[in-house]
Amino acid sequence: MADLCAPASREVWQLLFTALQQRARDMGVTLRRPPPEPTTCCGRGCNGCVWEGFYSAAAYWREEALLELQPQ
Repeated sequence: MADLCAPASREVWQLLFTALQQRARDMGVTLRRPPPEPTTCCGRGCNGCVWEGFYSAAAYWREEALLELQPQ
């Protein structure tokens, strides 16, 4: 299983957030803020880690953003 709080995963999501927000600005669309990164991870790989919740929320944000950015 991949490390959920690995810097590479976090960086990929941050790049995605930035790219979609820029695309929205270019189109004159306002998106809600992406989910904040968790600050309470203990680093033990717990079942139900706060990072699992973050990545789930991030995926939902992405889907919602892509729907908002579809041509009308």
